[in-house]
Amino acid sequence: MNAPQTEPHSVLVLQGGGALGAYQAGVYEALHEDGIAPRWVAGISIGAINAALIAGNAPADRIPALRRFWHMVSRELPYRLDEPIGFARRAFNEISAQYAATFGVPGFFTPRFPMPLPEWPNRLGRLSYYDTAPLRQTLLDLVDFDRLNRAEIRFSVGAVNMLNGNFAYFDNTERTIGPEHVMASGALPPGFPPVEIDGEWYWDGGLVSNTPLQYVLDNRSSEEMTVYQVDLFSSRGIVPETMADIAQREKDIRYSSRTRLNTDMSKALQKMRAAARRLARKLPEELRDDPDLARLLDCQPAGAVAVMHLINRAHGYETNSKDYEFSRMTVDEHWGCGKYDAEHSLRHPDWVGRDLNPDEIVTFDLAGNRLERPLASRATAGMNPE
Repeated sequence: MNAPQTEPHSVLVLQGGGALGAYQAGVYEALHEDGIAPRWVAGISIGAINAALIAGNAPADRIPALRRFWHMVSRELPYRLDEPIGFARRAFNEISAQYAATFGVPGFFTPRFPMPLPEWPNRLGRLSYYDTAPLRQTLLDLVDFDRLNRAEIRFSVGAVNMLNGNFAYFDNTERTIGPEHVMASGALPPGFPPVEIDGEWYWDGGLVSNTPLQYVLDNRSSEEMTVYQVDLFSSRGIVPETMADIAQREKDIRYSSRTRLNTDMSKALQKMRAAARRLARKLPEELRDDPDLARLLDCQPAGAVAVMHLINRAHGYETNSKDYEFSRMTVDEHWGCGKYDAEHSLRHPDWVGRDLNPDEIVTFDLAGNRLERPLASRATAGMNPE
């Protein structure tokens, strides 16, 4: 299936979520195989890293770069489970996450020794439990920042100014992007240190909003746009049965970050803009020069937007540590699930036959219930970087 001819401007929007980000790589692989080439990628945290790997490589090199990164940061543990369900798998994931927390993740972060104590002063750039210097080298190795800054693809990543709490976006149409901008977007405290940029210190954008969707909707052009919104935490869940379930549900809600609110607000604003334009045509001639009307008409409706919402829905065996569980087996599964969800959604009749009205924003959540998928579809992601 080829991408519809009616979607000239495709945007990939990537939420933060640590190890869950392999799901986004699988989504991108499905889009690439379907001939869809985003003209804009925007991300937060791990989404910023995936976005840099896409925007900072030639089209033919993007999936190999994603594979190299996810192969580097994941690891084969001494044992694997043949059947990825039940208590044994839950224990496996928890042990894997604790291994990453204790020893770090290759190419990403290493633990600080000695670990800083609560009242132990230090330089601001060292006030964290982990050192992210390995990530800087990984980005320099895998991302061509000269290509990224040529803005063949628009690139935007969000971070939070640590001192004033304001959200900031680093956009390659407005400034030269370096590895520090990507690292700032993923500098989640207290695990990771803040990153200094132009004399200001920044933390992970997920502290304010874990998705850059609102930035994309607020800064879009008047042409029709298709957004592939890839979330790593689901706002919907099941009734918790244990304290571990409570911790996971709280994290899911916190980092699902108002995706629905953002789209609902944008839809309402779009309708108000269109209503103001219709009202202007009904007013008598003597009111058409009213300054209030002129101000309303300055907010011209932007083009129609179709949002394909792809959500990494939690497996039953996952725990609160799922965003730092980097076993090769789990990373492969996340990649495979992302690809499966995207392929399913791209073939769905509602997506293929979509017909948007001018000035309309429509969201499509088509992937369905993960439990309906055959296990084979989530078993492997072909993570061999060769």
